[in-house]
This record gives sequence, structure tokens and C-alpha cells, in this order.
Amino acid sequence: MFPDLPVEPVLEVAGVFVGAMSGALAAVRKQFDVFGIMVLAWAAGLGGGVLRDVLIGAVPPVGISDLRLMAAALAGGLVMYFGHPRLERARRFIVVMDAGALALFSVVGTVKGLEYGTTAVAAVVVGVLTGVGGGMLRDLLTGEVPVVLHHRQLYAVPALLGALATVGLWRLDLAGAVGLTAVAVGVFALRVAALRFHLNAPGPWRGGGR
Repeated sequence: MFPDLPVEPVLEVAGVFVGAMSGALAAVRKQFDVFGIMVLAWAAGLGGGVLRDVLIGAVPPVGISDLRLMAAALAGGLVMYFGHPRLERARRFIVVMDAGALALFSVVGTVKGLEYGTTAVAAVVVGVLTGVGGGMLRDLLTGEVPVVLHHRQLYAVPALLGALATVGLWRLDLAGAVGLTAVAVGVFALRVAALRFHLNAPGPWRGGGR
């Protein structure tokens, strides 16, 4: 039996809040109105969780049923609406917040998949999709190519490693507050390091010729 995880709701609320901030700030950069800013906050904060819940059969999805998480998304959007940094610094800030949301969601999504009785492989897939889903929706709604698909950035790879580590902790019965927090910190650190040192995934294989 999976141990009691009081840390999981905290991580999920934090992930929604941070993800919503990244969505709202992206909307600010695009000069969206207040409604558009809040829609982007909801999409970035809760989009991955909605996708996760649809895949594992959790009905209704948290994005339209969990008032706590919806309030966190609203709060993240309002924080950015009233207090966003200067626009010339916004892109870097979005990327850092997105790394935080990626880390938190990949862990929480994997845990929820396991709690719903999925296989380890399915839980990893759900965790990765939860991690990247909100960022993909944010980018699509602002007319950008989703970051997970371009520049060969290490975006899905940290989420994948985090999901695998979470499943490993599950199997070892070590998925408590310390373990899950450590995995989330590791995913965040890897994503930030990849950005700082330009660590990229391999591009298309060109064969042995020139």
C-alpha cells in the first residue's frame, strides 16, 4: 500500500500556482487582456492535470472540480497581472517558473497515476504528460511552438527522469515527503542546468556521411 503522502497536495498546489504564474506572464508579454491572462493562467496551471485525469479515468478532472487548485491558478494569474516584472526580463522569468512547474507536476502526476492503480509504465507516461502538458497549452495559446518540441531542449527528459525516480521510490516504499521533494528539486535543477549550460537532446541522425 502506498504510504500516506501529506506532501503530495502541497506539491500539487505549488505546481498549479507556479504554472499559472508562467501562463499569466506569457499572456502579459503578448498583451492579452485580463480575461486572456486568466485563461492562460488556468491552462498552464491546470492543463496538465486535466490531461492526466482524463487518461487515468479520474472524473471530473481537477481543473474543473477542485476549488483549492482552481483558487491556486486564479491566485497565480492575479499575482502576475498586478505584479509582473519588466517585460524585457519576462522570458527568463517564465522559463524559470516553468522549470518549477515541470518538476512539481512530473512528480505529482506520477504519484496520482500510481494511486489510481496504473502500471509503472503508465504512471511514468502520465507523469511526463502532466509535467509538460500545461507548458504546451500555454505555448500553443500564445502562438508559440511548444518548448518541448523545439530547440532540442532538455524539457521532457527531466520530467521522464523524475517520473522514473518517483516510481522507483514507490517500489522501495520510500515515497514520502523527503523523497518526493528531493526528486522535484532534482528535476528542477536538471532543467535549469540544461538551460544554463545549453544541454540539448540529439537532433536528427544524419548517418555516417557528410
